[in-house]
This record gives sequence, C-alpha cells and structure tokens, in this order.
Amino acid sequence: MENNKISVGLDIGTTKIVAMIGRKNEYGKAEILGIGKSKSLGVHRGVVNNITQTIQSIQQAVQEAEAEAGFKIEDVTVGIAGQHIRSLQHSDYITRANSEVVIDEEDIDRLINQVHKLVMLPGEEIIHVLPQEYKIDGQAEIKEPIGMYGGRLEANFHVVVGQVSSIRNIGRCVKSSGLELEGITLEPLASANAVLSQEEKEAGVALIDIGGGTTDLAVFKDGIIRHTAVIPFGGNVVTEDIKEGCSIIEKQAELLKIKFGSAWPGENKDNEIVSIPGLRGREPKEITLKNLSKIIHARVVEIVEQVYVEIKNYGHEEQKKKLIAGIVLTGGGSQLKHLKQLVEYITGMDTRIGYPNEHLAGDSDDDIASPLFATAVGLVMDGLKRQERKRVEKEVEQMEHVAEEHSEDNVSHEEEVAQQPKKERKSFLDKLTERVKDFLDNAE
Repeated sequence: MENNKISVGLDIGTTKIVAMIGRKNEYGKAEILGIGKSKSLGVHRGVVNNITQTIQSIQQAVQEAEAEAGFKIEDVTVGIAGQHIRSLQHSDYITRANSEVVIDEEDIDRLINQVHKLVMLPGEEIIHVLPQEYKIDGQAEIKEPIGMYGGRLEANFHVVVGQVSSIRNIGRCVKSSGLELEGITLEPLASANAVLSQEEKEAGVALIDIGGGTTDLAVFKDGIIRHTAVIPFGGNVVTEDIKEGCSIIEKQAELLKIKFGSAWPGENKDNEIVSIPGLRGREPKEITLKNLSKIIHARVVEIVEQVYVEIKNYGHEEQKKKLIAGIVLTGGGSQLKHLKQLVEYITGMDTRIGYPNEHLAGDSDDDIASPLFATAVGLVMDGLKRQERKRVEKEVEQMEHVAEEHSEDNVSHEEEVAQQPKKERKSFLDKLTERVKDFLDNAE
C-alpha cells in the first residue's frame, strides 16, 4: 500500500490517547484502516505534565492501531488544545505602494505577517491567524480581496494564541515515541471538520467538544471560523464531584456517571437507588439516582454557562451574527443523558449531538462514528488534506520546471501560467510545525 495516501491522526487527550489511521477512498471520503486507544496518564487539562508517561501511552495507542491496519506508522498529525489556548480579535492594515496593481497573494501574506508582530504575553506564540473579512480603501465586507484594486488593505483577524512550551512538549512526546510530526492542528478545528456540514458552517453554528480535561468551542458563521475558546473543565471534573459527593473511588464514580448519570435532575424518582460494593470488607454504599444527577447537573450547568458566555462574546445576540444552526455537541462528554435538553434550556439554542460521520466512508464501523473519536477523525482528515496540498505543490513545481524548459520555444507565457494549479498559501500551522520540528532537531 502506498504510504503517501495514508494519514494518521494522534489525539493526545486528558483521558485517552487515540491513534487513527485513514486514507481517502475513491469517493473522497475518509476510510479508517486502524484505530488504537490507550489511557492517557501524563496529560492534565489538555496539557502534557509527564513526558515519560505520555510517550508510553502514545506508543501503546500507535501499536494497537498498527496491529489493526497491518503496517507501520511514520508521520502523524497531532492536535493541540488545553487550558493555555486563548483567542483574540485584531485588525491590521497595510498601505500598498501602487494601487494601480491588483492585490495578490503577497499582499495578503504581508498583512498576515504583520499580525505576527503583535506583542504577546511571555511564552506565548501565535498558533493561528484567521482572516475574517477584508476592507479595501474603507469599503467593508470584502470576502476575497485578491484581484481587486486598492491602496489600503485592512482585515479583521481571529488570532489564536498558545504557550510555546506546551506545544513543544507535545512535539517532544511525538518525536520520542519514534514518530515524525507531519502537522499540528488546533483541536476544536479538527473536531469541527469531522462533525459539521458546510451548510451548518454557513448558517452559523457553535461546536462544543466536551473532552475529559477541557471543553473546546469553535464558532462558525458564513463558512468562516469566527471564535474559538478552550474552557479548562470537562467530563473529569464531573467524575471528581461524584467521587467527593458520594465518597466513592474514581473508578466507581466514572461508571456511575456513564451508566446512570443524567444532566437533568427531575428525571429520577426518589426511590431509585444504586448499591456500590464497599472497599475491602466494608458495607456497600447506597446512592440515590436523584442525588447523582443533582451533582452532575450542578457541574454541567457551570460548564455550559461558561461556554455560553463565550458564544455571547462572539456576538451571537446581534442579528447579523446569529447562529441559525444552533449548537452541536461532541466529544466523550456529549454522551451524558439529557445533556441536549439541558443545553437547549440554558442557551435557548437548537442543539444536536455531533457524530463524526460527515466525511467517513459509508461502511465505517459504528464505534468510529462515536463522538468520542471526533477529534481523531478530524486530525486524519486534516492530514489527508495536507498531503493533497503537498501533491499539488509538487505538481506545480514540476510544471514550472517543464515550463522553463519550454520557454525557449517561444510559447506565449500567459497560457502556461493559466494552466497551473494555484499554490495554496502556507497556513500558519505549517510554519509552526516547521518551527517546532527545527527546535526539536536542534535541541537534541
């Protein structure tokens, strides 16, 4: 099997680490060839806090995926999330030397590079610069400035910032696991790509990915990402609360949450009771389901309210920014019973649970299409896209090479240029990936 058609997503989460191997089938959908997951021990709230343990967990997940797919993995696309990610809005402009010449890629690159001069907090690094809309000579709401005339080009940007050290640590773990970093992606974006349809992104939608350690938010409107946020709470704090509130051990708390938990306390009758075996010769504990859901409800409301504050920060209440498609919930935490109702109640927005089957091949395993794997599927897709880009770039280079050889034959140059596929702009993440790689190579 050709290895250049295969992409591997590595989702380094707080609760679990997932390695997923996929390729594009002939219909352009992602076909998952192998999947491995392991308990994540060295990660807290999306940030690596124990490199050795994380490396072991990565290797375990990778081996499992390799065994299922039947071949070795070399490159991976890895996601970054975690409590250190924040985002800000920023406007910037450039003045062009000659307004008689149309705006091209280079002008936009110049504008984007200017945003990178923004002064950050110490230890922070810009991960993503996402242009929202452009203004040319004061004319607003321009979606695509390339090919237009104008002297002053400005844009609003959505800028995502994270801690350099956290990103490098992830790179370090991947490298020490014997893998190559093929790309880095923001996890909320990966999850969104796996779960949302283009119509939803156009209409306006908020994706809430409830993980073990963090809850990620990505807001789309008119097909563009408008806002991202990472809230440093997830399913694990719910388990913690159950553990404290019922005085039981974590394993039992987690099971209770999954089997009997509900986000809506009115559900359970007073007399519904679960009996939990006591520790080593102690009496079993009796816990009412009503109490259990009260504990869960309190914490989940807190998480949902924080996410809702972020949705309001984006400006959901303005008519122009209204999110018509409402909310999509994904991630392991989205499987809590009655969560959809609770979210609708708190936010007043339409809500659905998001399964990552939007771009998966039709005969995929049901397990893979679980919200649990949304980020991993998104990372695989991102890797496939990245390879597509590399192939196009190679073709362009070859064509340029051929064009140079032919140019002596007096072929009109215009036609040559017209046939070349357009080179895509290097996304900031590609540059960041290269920087992390360089750093790791020099640090050895």
